[in-house]
Amino acid sequence: MWKLIFDLRYALSFFIFNKEKRQNFRVNKLYDYRKKLNVLRNMCSNIKIKKIKMIKGGWNIGFIINDEFVYKIKKRFDSNYAQNIIKEKRMTDAFRNHISLQIPHIQIIESDGYIFYKYKFIPGHNLNTFPLHIIMKHREKWAQQIAKFIYDMHNTFPDKIDDLITTKGDSWGHNDICNNIIVDTKTMNIIGIIDWEYAGWDYLETEFINCTRFSSKLRKSDIDQIIRKEYEKLKHNC
Repeated sequence: MWKLIFDLRYALSFFIFNKEKRQNFRVNKLYDYRKKLNVLRNMCSNIKIKKIKMIKGGWNIGFIINDEFVYKIKKRFDSNYAQNIIKEKRMTDAFRNHISLQIPHIQIIESDGYIFYKYKFIPGHNLNTFPLHIIMKHREKWAQQIAKFIYDMHNTFPDKIDDLITTKGDSWGHNDICNNIIVDTKTMNIIGIIDWEYAGWDYLETEFINCTRFSSKLRKSDIDQIIRKEYEKLKHNC
């Protein structure tokens, strides 16, 4: 959907007759997506590209190639971007063996002045895209799985990432769970957590809040209250 929208906006930008304004629109509103996509196509010249899906969220835009790999890149130039990607890669690498769900295995790629990060596509649907009645139907099971993820992460202290503790807190957290939960539509189980750019040292309470913070639909489901109860069960049973 996003690629179609961006392609349409790009076509409409030709009606901006002032060249400078037209270029500013393409950079600031469309994030130079066509240039980035062309660089990506050149990077993947040895692959027969059958399908490209565009995604947008947070700091980044991304391209899903053949439902196999995700390539993400910063929306706008940022001198700290490479450092932020390295931090995200270190976080995901550190927690991969401690989390039962799939998390991205990031590969950093630089080409033609652009820095992409690549990971294997996790097939499924974002939990927050389901209608409310489906969320209500599965909320107990999903709450258990989310609580387990939070418990495992907040009670794990991997080696070699202590230097990433730069803020106050009591444990490690994903810090952006709400819109990044991937559900297998066949089993309706949560299978992965994506988009770790905000992950870091923070408070457990922040993690609970962020489970529904950006979704009125999830707040209406009261899944956050069930997550808290399931977390308490895990804490007392361990």
